[in-house]
Amino acid sequence: MMAVHAKLQVGASPAYPLPAYARRVMGALEAHGYEAWAVGGWVRDALIDAPSHDVDVCTDALWPETRACCQAAGLTVHETGTHHGTVTVVSEGQPVEVTTYRVERGYSDHRHPDEVVFVRDLVDDLGRRDFTVNAMAYHPERGVFDPYGGREDLARGVIRAVGDPSARFAEDALRVLRAVRFAARLGFEVERVTAQALEQAAPGLADISYERIGAELDGILATGRMGWALLAHPDVLCAAIPERAPARGFCQRSIYHAYDVYEHIARVTWALEAYCGGYARPALRWAALLHDVAKPHTLTVDDEGRGHFYGHPEEGARMAGTIMRRLAQPSDDIRTAAALIRMHDHVMEPTVRNVRRTLARCEAAVPGDGARLFFDLLQLRKADATAKQPRYARFAVWLDQVEELLRAELRDRPCYRLRDLTVGGGDLIDACGMEPGPAIGQTLKWLLDQVMRGALPNDRDTLIAAVRAR
Repeated sequence: MMAVHAKLQVGASPAYPLPAYARRVMGALEAHGYEAWAVGGWVRDALIDAPSHDVDVCTDALWPETRACCQAAGLTVHETGTHHGTVTVVSEGQPVEVTTYRVERGYSDHRHPDEVVFVRDLVDDLGRRDFTVNAMAYHPERGVFDPYGGREDLARGVIRAVGDPSARFAEDALRVLRAVRFAARLGFEVERVTAQALEQAAPGLADISYERIGAELDGILATGRMGWALLAHPDVLCAAIPERAPARGFCQRSIYHAYDVYEHIARVTWALEAYCGGYARPALRWAALLHDVAKPHTLTVDDEGRGHFYGHPEEGARMAGTIMRRLAQPSDDIRTAAALIRMHDHVMEPTVRNVRRTLARCEAAVPGDGARLFFDLLQLRKADATAKQPRYARFAVWLDQVEELLRAELRDRPCYRLRDLTVGGGDLIDACGMEPGPAIGQTLKWLLDQVMRGALPNDRDTLIAAVRAR
């Protein structure tokens, strides 16, 4: 890992200038004798030439003073968090959060400070922050102010807590997930002492709202490094999703698998990123993370000592839905992820009939998105195969043939939905003399099955003749 981070060019100044809209806000404060510094994510990202982050500003001015200074400069001010000393200033159409230097005392609920105290020292304000890479400030004339070694940690490629890591995590247990997310996003590792503290603090996630946990997990998934996170910080990930814990060390007793359930899942998430080029959609990433969540609950062992997991796709889909709803994930992602998990053991063969039937099943699972779901399912199945015994990874090549046939079928506009048929209910009533009712739908489904099997062409006259003969 360190060889990668050696490429980072961390200098005394950011790789790109502070935006003019932020400088205008800082200038409005300084014109009245106050200090003003850019802080937080913008400074961190600018130092490593990463995409620009929203600019936040901190100052020794109290929020009413900030409001007065900025309004005098012709800027619009919104009182968005005055109890924490924060106002939002709109400069050149861009929002800039401006916050008074502060320290926070007491975290009785392990989430929110019991007391916020406004101070006049920038060092104290930076010292309350979570990680050193987030505890730097920048001024266009004074350069980077870095009292806690954030630049050095950026160059080393590590996430390190400011001060005592145990104290930082005791203040807000969500920081254990934030540490993993930052490390995943930046391609870093968590510094050794900080890593030990976050594993010990992981049970504190029980005090954190599910929505906040879900947002952090979604952020980790979005980095494409969930596989690393699962293996590097298992206590944290299992505390975030307790249903994951039984998979750790759970032997599959299968000739198909080289790893326990937990490591298999981690390797599937890794392989998925490779097959999708790092651009898997969120629902597919969640499906990879949860596809075998039910295995520890469905194990049966036969007379020869081999493990079987009958029904685990269906049970896994149910469990995944429960987990994702609890973590406040979008309903469309929940539906898609559950469908992928339910079908992740679906038999696939490189035949026209199988491809059409699988398309139809995907369409029934997620109406209007069947083709895309089929492609996602193929990527999930390939990743799943790659994470088994090496000799069974060859199944991914078999799936390449299925994917090739699927693309050919889609180019030919296949008939796999009722609306693809060249006849409809009105045709059956007018041309075949059928009465309106359930028989219409049953007959259309029969016709669709005949067309997908290749027994009938999707031709209007032929289909009407077939119904009349039937």
